Amino acid sequence: MRVPVSWLRVLLPGLTASADEIGAALVRVGLEVEQIHRFGDDVRGVVVGRVLDIEELTGNKKPIRYCHVDIGSRVHEVICGATNFSVGDLVAFATPGGLLPGDFHITSRQTYGHTSDGMICSARELGVSDEHDGILVLPPDTPLGGDIVELLALRDEVLDIAVTPDRGYALSMRGMAREVASAFGLPYADPAHLTLPAVGAGHPVRIDDAEGCDRYVARTVTGLDPRAPSPVWLQRRLYLAGMRPISLAVDVTNHVLLELGQPLHAFDLGKLAGPVVVRRAKPGERLTTLDGQDRTLDPDDLVITDDSGPIALAGVMGGASTEVGQDTTSLLIESARFLPVPIARASRRHRLPSEASRRFERGVDPELAPAAAEAAVRLLVELGGAASAGATDVDGHVTAPPLRLPVDLPSRLAGRDYEPAAVRRRLQDVGCVVEGDDVLRVTPPSWRPDLTGPAELVEEVLRLEGYDTIPVRLPTAPAGRGLTDAQRLRRKASRALAACGLLEVVIPPFVSEASLESLGGGMTPPRLVNPLAETEALLRPSLLPGLLAALQRNVGRGLSDVALFEIGVVFPGPGSTATVTPAADGRPSDDDLAALNDALPPQPRHAGLVLAGSRSGRPVDWADAVEAVLALGRALGLPLQTRSVAWGPWHPGRTAEVLLEGGRVGFAGELHPRVIGLLGLPVRTVAAECNLDVLVAAAEVAGAVPAPVVSPYPAASVDVALVVADGVAAADVEAALREGAGRLAEDIRLFDVYTGPQVGEGRRSLAYSLRLRAPDRTLTDVEVLAARDAAVAEAARRHDAVMRA
Repeated sequence: MRVPVSWLRVLLPGLTASADEIGAALVRVGLEVEQIHRFGDDVRGVVVGRVLDIEELTGNKKPIRYCHVDIGSRVHEVICGATNFSVGDLVAFATPGGLLPGDFHITSRQTYGHTSDGMICSARELGVSDEHDGILVLPPDTPLGGDIVELLALRDEVLDIAVTPDRGYALSMRGMAREVASAFGLPYADPAHLTLPAVGAGHPVRIDDAEGCDRYVARTVTGLDPRAPSPVWLQRRLYLAGMRPISLAVDVTNHVLLELGQPLHAFDLGKLAGPVVVRRAKPGERLTTLDGQDRTLDPDDLVITDDSGPIALAGVMGGASTEVGQDTTSLLIESARFLPVPIARASRRHRLPSEASRRFERGVDPELAPAAAEAAVRLLVELGGAASAGATDVDGHVTAPPLRLPVDLPSRLAGRDYEPAAVRRRLQDVGCVVEGDDVLRVTPPSWRPDLTGPAELVEEVLRLEGYDTIPVRLPTAPAGRGLTDAQRLRRKASRALAACGLLEVVIPPFVSEASLESLGGGMTPPRLVNPLAETEALLRPSLLPGLLAALQRNVGRGLSDVALFEIGVVFPGPGSTATVTPAADGRPSDDDLAALNDALPPQPRHAGLVLAGSRSGRPVDWADAVEAVLALGRALGLPLQTRSVAWGPWHPGRTAEVLLEGGRVGFAGELHPRVIGLLGLPVRTVAAECNLDVLVAAAEVAGAVPAPVVSPYPAASVDVALVVADGVAAADVEAALREGAGRLAEDIRLFDVYTGPQVGEGRRSLAYSLRLRAPDRTLTDVEVLAARDAAVAEAARRHDAVMRA
């Protein structure tokens, strides 16, 4: 909503605050001021001039006029291409040295064989409106030589405010003026309080769909001068508010919409056939709207019809068949209250958002319709010489019942004291009628359909008193509360992966079928009924699609070394259809909740990671993914094991199955070259994913991880290369080495795997690094070699391992 400050000052004569002060005050009461636009500072040297004579220059491709313009102090000669002015007209004349919007400097120059010593300006060139078909002709009583900036009030400021869906009243100058008046303690006179004419002798109207429209006011206007222009002040207001001036009839309806918040529509009365009827569309009906589009109507569309059929899409856009034209002299002004749901659906169904639908979707004041119609008629009478010829008001709306509010409820909810007088005053500022003492009986105003309960009333008190006055105090946690064991373990897992040099990411859980097919397919995740995007209509059965997409984006932006991890829920199964639909008027029963929970798909929490590029000066390989998962297991105190496996999107020869007590909990390794090529990933990209819920549950059963014994003595490192059969798992060999080395084995890591003629067919070489350390002494060479030999001997006993020379 664009709010011109000059318009605010008209509605609030006592307002002296600057635009910045007004914006700050609106922010304090919960409105979001996105920007303050400033106009008029880029216009200078433009004055009122009178056209003394006009000479038509011939021999040019377009009309060219040579004119003399008197500005009071001197006469200027000027060349102009517009033809909509005559001798004696008053115009806006930019003198040499002047400035127009867009940093356009005015100079004297030679053109078309004459000196052009200035410029006659159009409305758009002055920033008054978007009108550029001709120059701006001023009223005859405009003072000659006067400053255009002052006379047309070009210097103005506009607040650009983001209005939330629950505050439809704020989409009007009326609503904004009320907020500003409350913020600065100013008296407020509602511009909608008008003396209304008696209803009668109006055009016949019938409402056949009370669920779509509960009030329809129709005012008949005759004798309109179709050539009457919109005055400059009206065009200026519309321009500042973000609308384009079109014609007097249209500009008046738009002005009332902006000022009062009530959308209006003007029909050409001479084009109507029979009574106006509000109903739903019939199958097969069509309507050509004002934008020239021929639309097929849906039976759910609310339409305005006459005997000829649909003439408007109610609350969204009028029809071309009854459009106000250049010769229209009689109008039917529609001022109705269409209910939000049918208008919102029609606007989205036809992809036709409009200023009217934007307001109807948020709720329009049902009491406003006759006042808005009267305001429009008064402007048409004043500016267009029209006459009011009748009024119709079909009113079926129901008044909202009063609400009960304990006067101390705002204090109890906000944590600070609000005096009862302040509570009453703030509710009255909103427009409520307040009665009672300890328990207030509050009748919300008709323009606030969002005030439906005590919570909304409390919010208004807190908002107008200032959110910044509410103290910020952290609640005291009850003794013994805090993170659960599972939460602590999940945080420990996250820290362990971060300690491995990975960066945590949070990725939306929506994936496409194509992303799952690229990983091999075979998964049946749940499909969303109303997805944000049709291309991502599935819930992820794995963390890998999102992580690989994040890797693609980072690599595509020039990052060659990427290491990411995510902890989040996945949806490996489709779930089932819920057998119950709980009512919306209260809490579902325990049985209903149980049935709904049973229908939900399984949602285990997984940990996933991807790595590409280099780490510590060497290319990433499958062992990095395996080590990250093992580090996670060590952080949780779990003895994870690995064994070679071929599975899913991973490379069959460079993939490990992660085991816990013999059960599979995940996979880690290098991605298959087919997957890497299909997704455009760096070569040798590695990934891992494991079921974190299973690991956390096992860690909870195992209990706290004992603190490690830190030895002050140096470690001794020794490498061994053992040749074993291909079927022997590296994890099993590592377990044998650890058992053989005994208490001196602080860490054992696999760092190389070799297959080739040097070790023989069907066998492979596994190279391990053993870190040995004693808690109470520095190990001697003899002790180190003895521990190594004992470890090798145990591996030989269990797996026929032979130490490679």
